Amino acid sequence: QVQLVESGGGSVQAGGSLTLSCAASGLNFSTYHMGWFRQAPGEEREGVAGISAGGTTVYDDSVKGRFTISRDNAKNMLYLQMNSLKPEDTAMYYCAAGDAVPIATLIAVDFGYWGQGIQVTVSS
Repeated sequence: QVQLVESGGGSVQAGGSLTLSCAASGLNFSTYHMGWFRQAPGEEREGVAGISAGGTTVYDDSVKGRFTISRDNAKNMLYLQMNSLKPEDTAMYYCAAGDAVPIATLIAVDFGYWGQGIQVTVSS
């Protein structure tokens, strides 16, 4: 079955950096579009960054210029490099995979598989 396992979360001070990783298995990774979502307490889940099977990317305005999504199809890995972190970036971060659309997307319904999530906490 499809498994998505996130790693690399933790606590960091504002202005710091973290890199999230997502190990994917049970799917033909190179043909799936992938994404990172986050959910803060009391808030709805929101799309942060998406990458198509072909490598095109899309970002939420709140993270443009600070976050970079990338993928390594040879290793079945997805990454999210997060720089200049802010306290408002604090959330549970989720890796997601889908094959519904041939583009990079931040729409949750376009993704059929989700990881368990990993906590990112940014202190001021």
